[in-house]
Amino acid sequence: MASKSHFLNTSGENDPVWVHLEPYSKRPQFKKLAEDIKTDVCVIGSGIAGVSVSYELVQHGVNVVMLEAREILSGESGRTSGHLTSGIDSGFVELVSKRGQSAAQMAVDSHTYALNRVGEISQKLGIECEYRHLPAYDISQYERGQDGHDDDVEDFKAEAKKMNELGMTASFKEGFAVKGWDGKVDQRDAVTYEGQATFHPTKYILGVLKWLGQQPNFQCYTRSRVMSVEEKGLLNKEVRVSTDDGHTVTCANAVEATCIPLQKLSVITELKYFRTYCIAIRVPKGSVEDCLLYDSKDPYHYVRLTACDEKDDYIVIGGEDHKVAQENEAEERYMELESWVRRRFTQAGSVDYKWSGQTFEPIDYTAFIGKNQGQNHIYINTGDFGNGLTHGVVAGKLISDEILGIENEWSKLYNPKRIPSLSKVPEMMAHDLEINAQYKRLLQSDVRDIEDILPGEGGVLNPTLKKPVAVYKDDRGNVHKFSALCPHMKGVVCWNKDEKSWDCP
Repeated sequence: MASKSHFLNTSGENDPVWVHLEPYSKRPQFKKLAEDIKTDVCVIGSGIAGVSVSYELVQHGVNVVMLEAREILSGESGRTSGHLTSGIDSGFVELVSKRGQSAAQMAVDSHTYALNRVGEISQKLGIECEYRHLPAYDISQYERGQDGHDDDVEDFKAEAKKMNELGMTASFKEGFAVKGWDGKVDQRDAVTYEGQATFHPTKYILGVLKWLGQQPNFQCYTRSRVMSVEEKGLLNKEVRVSTDDGHTVTCANAVEATCIPLQKLSVITELKYFRTYCIAIRVPKGSVEDCLLYDSKDPYHYVRLTACDEKDDYIVIGGEDHKVAQENEAEERYMELESWVRRRFTQAGSVDYKWSGQTFEPIDYTAFIGKNQGQNHIYINTGDFGNGLTHGVVAGKLISDEILGIENEWSKLYNPKRIPSLSKVPEMMAHDLEINAQYKRLLQSDVRDIEDILPGEGGVLNPTLKKPVAVYKDDRGNVHKFSALCPHMKGVVCWNKDEKSWDCP
């Protein structure tokens, strides 16, 4: 069991591969907010969205204060798989059918901007973060000759055609296989698209933070958990950001770069919440093509390389997603990812890292970036749809433009105040019913008694006529009790035995 301080650095028991070359000990330290202060913009969250928004604003002379609940980069940006892509999870054929050609064009343009912007900033600031352009490949989940492969091929051809219509460079290549794929599994045939990118996300974010820390109009405070963000004053022209220690940051605008906004309803109910799994497995340097790879499985597998040492690289593969807190079979999922790699890349060596994170998928396939619903000076960034790093950089541009009064056509696509199309109403209703079904846990208990909980484990105890209690027993047998109700929508949390965390269903 990791120490309590471990969870100040990351949101799970398991470390991601990004600490291999950039350990927690190398991260800069900031002090805790100890007084009430004023600024132009308060950014809540130190992941890629918060850092990107801060960078763009500070460049324009705006005074920015960043608040982080734990240590910097302790959220999902530190547990990502590190892809930068102009592709989208739903595919462009599907996006066009739901939101139209212009929306798909804005998605391509904004994503392309983001993956190139990381390269521009890393070069300008001298950040060595493994940034590089590379191709991406979409392959069938089925082997040649299996039912489903030919259907996938037809979908690939249609997707390549749509990508080209949107200005991407894509083609379907019959018989294509990734270099280094020497296993017997035959999934040849692929959509290939050029000009994608990848990088070491932790090195990049820390590099930008280092530059920000040197600017006179930027301040960062860690271990300063935000409890509320409210518009106040005459005509709501002032925003007050309050921390759990009772201190307040008063500002003209606030940005909630927190994965999930602090409000209780609105966009919260328009997102699906998934836990996704990753492993990093060694392969000899140069033995596998440097590319981004995705299969058609639902949920799909996603693959890339990152540096390990002088002899080896890591294949980073993710997938095996499920709804948050609705399954608890992590080890089987890690084993499936490992098996997938070994059956295709026979030179694979040891698995050195395995971890999981969360992804948030909007009902209409598009992230929420911009002014929050019902507010004029509070901005949000959520609904990453598997593209959290890309959308974080998009948020840097889009939110800073809105605050600076610069018109940006992408706001039409990502506007959190948008009204979902009528075609999505049935899906939204089904999603709402699924959410409501989880409230049955208000009447359920994971354990009958605290004595049933083993050291290093947790569970929800639901006493009769009392509110449910989340109980954790540490390795020494000491018992820790918390409210089992999630502060967002009062759902009852579930114990995640793999990451030693409390997850909300």
